[in-house]
Amino acid sequence: MRCPFCAHLEDRVVDSRTGKNGEIIRRRRECLRCQRRFTTYERVEEVLPTVVKKDGRREPFDRHKILAGIEKACQKRPVSAAVIEGVVQEIENELLELGEKEIPGNAIGQRVMARLQLLDDVAYVRFASVYRQFKDITQFIEEVRELLSNSQRQETPPTRE
Repeated sequence: MRCPFCAHLEDRVVDSRTGKNGEIIRRRRECLRCQRRFTTYERVEEVLPTVVKKDGRREPFDRHKILAGIEKACQKRPVSAAVIEGVVQEIENELLELGEKEIPGNAIGQRVMARLQLLDDVAYVRFASVYRQFKDITQFIEEVRELLSNSQRQETPPTRE
């Protein structure tokens, strides 16, 4: 591991701990040259599917793209960073469980939208407007109407006859 302070390649591990769910190992290291300490995180590298874009391009799965999209949609909304990270982790786990080598990009987008719809209506509409590339205000209004009608159906108790 290269020291972030002096770029020396030799260090010693001072402390190791597993993360909350055991998927990450946190290591505290000390550089053998400058004696400064730094922290590294290790994660098992899992083979995630290649994402097939609308235009046919293929690119490696990038959890940071999902995270950035959700963070942008949830900006100034009452959604914590921990909840956002949990959503990204759930989606990533689902994709791993599929065991597919390739997955269409829209399948990932649909998963994100489904989670956001349950999480926060405003974040959902923000994400949907970018993801679905609304061309004008009427498409935006139609999405909000559909969201409102779904919301009202869930709030209205069934009537007894």
